[in-house]
Amino acid sequence: MLRISRVASPDATVTLRLEGQVRGPWVEALRSVCDQVLATQCALSLDFTDVSFLDRQGVALCRRLRARQVALLHYSPFVAEQLKGEGV
Repeated sequence: MLRISRVASPDATVTLRLEGQVRGPWVEALRSVCDQVLATQCALSLDFTDVSFLDRQGVALCRRLRARQVALLHYSPFVAEQLKGEGV
């Protein structure tokens, strides 16, 4: 399961706090939410503080989002290794 919450921000950046695992059907849910935010021309950052796992599709999504200038923030050492192992 993945919980996605919008966090108040003092600037024009939209921050989404993620809690759980970015895998399976939750990858598409996250992609959809991110696409909606990016369509508004707002800067987007994702807070991975409470994310414990990403599957291959989740890592691939992070790669695509980073290419679109989305900031990936506050991930655990384990998630950092997942992202690093996939070249994100």
